Amino acid sequence: MLRTIAHRLTLAPLTLLLVSFVTFIILRVTGNPVDIYLDINRTPEQVAALTERLHLDKPLLVQYLIYLRDLVQGDFGQSLQYGGPAIDAVITSIGPTLRLLSAALLLAVTLGTVAGLVAAVYRDRFPDAVLSALAVAGQSMPSFWLGILLIQLFALKMQWLPTSGSGGFKYLILPALTLSAVLLPNFMLVTRTAVLDLMNEQFVATARAKGLSRIRILLTHILPNAANPLLSFLGIQIGTLMGGSIITESIFGWPGIGRLMISAVSNRDAPVVLATVFLVSITIILANLVVDVLHSIIDPRIRH
Repeated sequence: MLRTIAHRLTLAPLTLLLVSFVTFIILRVTGNPVDIYLDINRTPEQVAALTERLHLDKPLLVQYLIYLRDLVQGDFGQSLQYGGPAIDAVITSIGPTLRLLSAALLLAVTLGTVAGLVAAVYRDRFPDAVLSALAVAGQSMPSFWLGILLIQLFALKMQWLPTSGSGGFKYLILPALTLSAVLLPNFMLVTRTAVLDLMNEQFVATARAKGLSRIRILLTHILPNAANPLLSFLGIQIGTLMGGSIITESIFGWPGIGRLMISAVSNRDAPVVLATVFLVSITIILANLVVDVLHSIIDPRIRH
């Protein structure tokens, strides 16, 4: 297992290099930073000085190599929007995002697993039909629309929860519910399918022959064996969850990394965009590595 982890960590820099290269090229070819940073009253001297400082007078590949040199030293550049190092703005925003992602992931995994188990136990009956219909409806519902509906109902009409911002636990409820809706329906359907596939296995029949109760068979025999497909699905959807946080944070004014990225893209703050994409990529890579490690812990066959 240690060899696998070392191999994955060895490939991580290549992935980060590719992501940073594509992001850098896109930001450079879609607009001249000088036109954004300087107003209409700029002088030729100011243009020449900023062009030299940003290395825009050099070929594009050379600009990227200079960026990599600074990146190795931990320098993502200066944010003209925030007036300081770009990495500082990203580090300040990543904490609220991780808090939101953790809450949404906990809701999606817990509710999705329970709903999937109930649907599998009551297969082709009323609870299964209702839960499956809700899951399909949830898959079809855009997260931004769900967020607006939740604000309209719980914040404006009932006035139970705040509409936006951050603070105590109340501020986290609506964004976490909205973001969890990205994963919850799929998680429920994957759990249902995995449990149904295992119900006809020989070890389940043996457990029934021993007189074990249905709930004990479900929790101690079926659910642990269903963990592998659930973890696989979770690893695939981590990127989707990170992408969904950008929309959710924008709707609810959550001061996280997604909202920071939207603001940086709108203001063409290239250093902040590059730093944000870089740290998000690292987070996704490490999260998938953790999922693979959990796979090997749960199922020794994968380890060998």
